[in-house]
Amino acid sequence: MRLTIRTNLAARILMVCAENPELLLKTAEVAALCNCSTNHAAHVVQRLQAEGYVSTLRGRSGGFSLSRRAEDVSMGDIFRLFEADIPFAECFDEASNTCPLRGSCRLQRYIERALDAFYHELDMVTLRDLVQGNCGLSALLTLRPELPASCAP
Repeated sequence: MRLTIRTNLAARILMVCAENPELLLKTAEVAALCNCSTNHAAHVVQRLQAEGYVSTLRGRSGGFSLSRRAEDVSMGDIFRLFEADIPFAECFDEASNTCPLRGSCRLQRYIERALDAFYHELDMVTLRDLVQGNCGLSALLTLRPELPASCAP
């Protein structure tokens, strides 16, 4: 199993938002922190905004920020948001399935169960779980001049 770049970036972008809750973030600075193109980050931010995970403000002094509390952002929901439109295997897409084993193969049912278990585990993880008390992550993603007091040496 392999996640799309968009899903990976969505998780990174949300972690940057959670680490910088009081800031209005610029797509370019977040792209630099996430090691991706500004264009790619902008597409992910646009999707997160459309789904209500981030709020955006247009204009020269604009940017974006987390629009939900970190504890209310389920990583399972984020992964589904970015992965749901991509079939896991050919047999999961009725429109393009040309598998000759269709109708007799039992593997699809087991894969579905495995995917359900995967998402179930992620449903129990919130954005807050990923960032709270994670000083290493804070050091990498904070745009504040100093680390939070809980991370000070």
